Amino acid sequence: MSDLKKVVIDGTEVEVDGAMTLIQACEEAGVEIPRFCYHERLTIAGNCRMCLVEVVGGPPKPAASCAMQVRDLRPGPEGQPPVVKTNSPMVKKAREGVMEFLLINHPLDCPICDQGGECDLQDQAMAYGVDFSRFREPKRATEDLDLGPLVETHMTRCISCTRCVRFTTEVAGIHQMGQTGRGEDAEITSYLGETLDSNLQGNIIDLCPVGALVSKPYAFTARPWELTKTESIDVMDALGSNIRVDTKGREVMRFLPRNHDGVNEEWISDKTRFVWDGLRRQRLDTPYIRENGKLRKATWPEALAAVAAAMQGKKVAGLVGDLVPVEAAFALKQLIEGQGGNVECRVDGAKLPIGNRSAYVGTAAIEDIDDAKMVQLIGTNPKLEAPVLNARLRKAWSAGADFGLIGENVDLTFPTFHMGTDRDTLVETVGKDFGDVLDKPSIVVVGMGALREADGEAVLSQAMDLATKTKSKFLVLHTAAGRVGAMDVGAVTEGGLDAALDGAEVVYNLGADEVEIKDGAFVIYQGSHGDRGAHRADVILPGAAYTEENGLFVNTEGRPQLALRAGHAPGEAKENWAILRALSAELGATLPYDSMAQLRTAIVAAHPHLGKIDGVAENEWQPIAVKAPGKANFVNAVTDFYLTNPIARASQLMAELSSNAKARANAPLAAE
Repeated sequence: MSDLKKVVIDGTEVEVDGAMTLIQACEEAGVEIPRFCYHERLTIAGNCRMCLVEVVGGPPKPAASCAMQVRDLRPGPEGQPPVVKTNSPMVKKAREGVMEFLLINHPLDCPICDQGGECDLQDQAMAYGVDFSRFREPKRATEDLDLGPLVETHMTRCISCTRCVRFTTEVAGIHQMGQTGRGEDAEITSYLGETLDSNLQGNIIDLCPVGALVSKPYAFTARPWELTKTESIDVMDALGSNIRVDTKGREVMRFLPRNHDGVNEEWISDKTRFVWDGLRRQRLDTPYIRENGKLRKATWPEALAAVAAAMQGKKVAGLVGDLVPVEAAFALKQLIEGQGGNVECRVDGAKLPIGNRSAYVGTAAIEDIDDAKMVQLIGTNPKLEAPVLNARLRKAWSAGADFGLIGENVDLTFPTFHMGTDRDTLVETVGKDFGDVLDKPSIVVVGMGALREADGEAVLSQAMDLATKTKSKFLVLHTAAGRVGAMDVGAVTEGGLDAALDGAEVVYNLGADEVEIKDGAFVIYQGSHGDRGAHRADVILPGAAYTEENGLFVNTEGRPQLALRAGHAPGEAKENWAILRALSAELGATLPYDSMAQLRTAIVAAHPHLGKIDGVAENEWQPIAVKAPGKANFVNAVTDFYLTNPIARASQLMAELSSNAKARANAPLAAE
């Protein structure tokens, strides 16, 4: 039953849920309330006092609007709705006083502070503060913390809003930050001076309303007004987090999250946020041709002629890598199949059924996790495969959900019931009587680790059978950003990778760097980085990275999203679909589109659901025939979170984080 209450805010009457706080009710009425500690995705702390408002008829002092609910307001003498004022003289005086207190110890270093231009404290001091200070005492200073290579600290600027403490504890699930001391000695610090051990720690940079926590790699490289901002999609995992790419000239300077309640809320993982230095290193910027065992630089006409000569009359296979947008996968499929060859996107050997979207995507949306009361994880470690999704699972746990885990017993930052590590456990679970579970909203989540082995299809059939018997929704957690889109356009071969490569004399490798290609085949590599695929290539065609071309990516729940171009590819590198279109002309089998718009029209005509940008299509539930899997243990797909793709492997920072994580895992423990 809804508990609607009327309240008059600055003369405007609004009807809101009684459980809402005054700060939320003011937002409903279109009134902005300043705040430092309040954040809608964190618990209420009520300790900055910037959000004070006047409650008419209440106590003769301002009230903290973030900590008072609408239902606690008293009605007027004749039962009129309660009245709240946000711009009265009492409120103005209170805000000026609070701001004066906040600035007592704040250093005057705005010109050299990395937060300058994007600082809540600057903005609110201008809007709500006074233009002088009555304090003449010396300012307090504190020592900076070492939180690791990602977050730089200037703790003298800290205003003790505790947003970072609440985020790391509640969302990231680590208990390494807190506040010690009282009064003037109070300071935010990390437990025993530890560095933060989380894949989500970069989010505290966005949360910090002052310049106390800033990005260490980005520090002193650019000011916000110099940057060109482009809204895009992340490809570091298959979640499809919404991001903003900030560029200065040709260089990507940083990635920031964009809010999307259905996907990543407003968080992104550290790999997403800090991988930008990998976009500058190891880049392929000119075509190469291998002659006498050595690669030499070539021109585009030379390279395309060499590829066309190699492909004509030969048995060809095309491989679609993990970071490939839908357009390039579609163009490659048409090009290779036009030459009588096979195309395959399941390059890690995942046994995903062709054409059955409920089996390779599932029926659950990511938002369904919020309402789930039971989640069954099979052969997956979401903490490494999709850290932002893991934070959502943790949120469900804190709301009372139970978690079962079949596979490696890993720490997911929240308690799970570990049922077993092998396939027999899954089969036994499917055979159980589920009783009261059937009435609860539940989800079965299957990871790539469970589907990559020879019996992957049997494991998938058992998992789908479990979802049917427990009336659960089903979600396949992918590890590759481009996989679902490539499956949707049919860039697959019956029998998988082995069947596609069987007898192939020429292999067209579109950005697949985790595949071993047998000796003897002629390999064409099209990609952005000089990784493993380029080392094996006979011809290299330099392509654009994900920030350098417009592309469509379909995330793990089947939601098509648009990544927009933020900059241009280096040197002679070209957009991926354009390379394939030019090559088709060289082969005498020209593809029927000359622009991205025509290509997208062709894709949507063939696969209409890809035209519904940001919509999650309902997939008809089609369980596959149940088979008995083998006996082996489940092995998770991702072991090193930081080095999963060519861009991350080109990044110095990711290499440092990877070695730090290994050192932490192998640190000797003292005997208790």
